[in-house]
Amino acid sequence: MNLIQIVENAFKVEKNYPEFKSGDTVTVHYKIIEGSKERIQNYRGTVIQVKGQGPTMTFTVRKMSGNVGVERIFPLYSPFIEEIEVNKRGSVRRARIYYLRQLTGKKARIKEKRSAN
Repeated sequence: MNLIQIVENAFKVEKNYPEFKSGDTVTVHYKIIEGSKERIQNYRGTVIQVKGQGPTMTFTVRKMSGNVGVERIFPLYSPFIEEIEVNKRGSVRRARIYYLRQLTGKKARIKEKRSAN
């Protein structure tokens, strides 16, 4: 093994998250540090994009807070992410569903993917 492979193995992140893609509704349990205190904040919303590959992979989650849309970009292998739960599987035709930003009300809903049972 060369030096690059040794360094990559030393910094390899072993986190097993469930598979998700755009259109899915997820809850991200995110660790927040305020001064000397730590707490876990749950951020639940719709994944509107998954971008990158390997250790630089990120995903964007959009939620409605009141009547305002809030988006947050999470690095998948961040040490602050405790857990990712997939609440609903969505059925969308695109990988990046930015068109949700312009939709309001019932138009902004995503159909749930049918299970294979």
